Amino acid sequence: MVRVLPFVFAASLMAQPFDLVINNGRVLDPASNLDAVRHIGVRGGKIAEISPTALTARRVIDAARLVVAPGFIDLHSHGQTAENYRFKARDGVTTALEMEVGVNPVAAWYRERQGRALINYGATSGDIPARIAVMHDSGTLLPRDKATQRAATAEEFRQVMDRISRGLDEGALGIGMGIAYLPHESRAEVFEIFELAARRHVPIYVHVRNGGPVEPGVVDAVQEVMADATATGASLHVVHITSVGLRQTALCLALIDGAHARGLDVTTEAYPYTAGMTDLGSAIFNEGWQQRQGIGFGDLQWAATGERLTAESFARYRKRGGMVAVHSIPEEIVKLAVAHAGVMIASDGILNEGKGHPRAAGTYARVLGRYVREQQVLPLMDAVRKMTLLPARRLGLANKGRIAIGADADITVFDPVRVIDRATFDKPAQYSEGIPYVLVNGTVVVDHGELAANTAPGLAVRR
Repeated sequence: MVRVLPFVFAASLMAQPFDLVINNGRVLDPASNLDAVRHIGVRGGKIAEISPTALTARRVIDAARLVVAPGFIDLHSHGQTAENYRFKARDGVTTALEMEVGVNPVAAWYRERQGRALINYGATSGDIPARIAVMHDSGTLLPRDKATQRAATAEEFRQVMDRISRGLDEGALGIGMGIAYLPHESRAEVFEIFELAARRHVPIYVHVRNGGPVEPGVVDAVQEVMADATATGASLHVVHITSVGLRQTALCLALIDGAHARGLDVTTEAYPYTAGMTDLGSAIFNEGWQQRQGIGFGDLQWAATGERLTAESFARYRKRGGMVAVHSIPEEIVKLAVAHAGVMIASDGILNEGKGHPRAAGTYARVLGRYVREQQVLPLMDAVRKMTLLPARRLGLANKGRIAIGADADITVFDPVRVIDRATFDKPAQYSEGIPYVLVNGTVVVDHGELAANTAPGLAVRR
């Protein structure tokens, strides 16, 4: 039987101009510095209206006493699985990108996620995965043997460059480089990859060659890539400045600020934690790692069990490889980077069956809860800018990172009084709190603080 709606009700539904509205929220747009109560209409996956008066639609979200911000953009998310996307969404992230290591082959990686992703996804064309493939290294995310033990031959490097170039042809968002994980990658090879980036007009996202103060240390490493960017004209993004800079982070930021002020396209990022994480089997832990990083065995925490390492367990676990937290970043350095106007927020996160670093689940809520509300290290608008507009500009995406008419309806609604991270190093797989609504391309993926079921509105972000 066909149900006939009363004429007035049916007409009002037909007249609804929006798919969904968010009323009464404190809207923050970091591009225009809008900070006021507004009402947002969403239609066709885009922001269609920003009104001083309430709007109507089939679905109305009342955001009274809540902040309505652009969806957070994570430029450094190694976790590119359904598990990781769930934790990202609950942390307010609407776009998570694999930019440091990158992927290769690129087209196949994008195909695997098409129509299946909770949030938006994308990647660079990676030097590391290209070398793993060409040199038949046994590593997966990071190289573990052949690519770390010797230099590439001239023919192997040609194949690596071909793979990187093909990935750019397939829409990769730039070039990913992890020089520190390839100890035999020459300065000439790095320069040639920068030349490729300049020719193709794409940025390079790079983990610099060295970290810490022991020469040649982080200053030398930052100067290497800045010199290559200057000589070639390539755009440069230095990843996780705190975990490579350690107590020299202020000097590294001064170098980056000075270069940027003189016209070099260089940016950087940080995560709000005092520990990093990487593969214990990687070249980061080659001989001399304790002196380079100024830490010992007890500063390493095995992700699978949460135990702190000893000389014996270090040797045992290193043989098989696996993720280890590296407790090496002073709290004052974290605050310095989080407060710095030009430093973007990015997680460098990955979870695998609930194991990993808490940054994979809590980076963005931690900034808002711990560093904005509790410690007042930076104002709320500045924090939102570092999570949204700045990464969107780094990517060249005018349709993201904004609350503006015509922008993608990637929207995060959070409670500034309650938002906080719950993930810890012992229990990293814990959802953030105080983020009741998240929209991806106009679809609600977090509803009343819970993940929406059976939805995959995430779209590929390509160059």
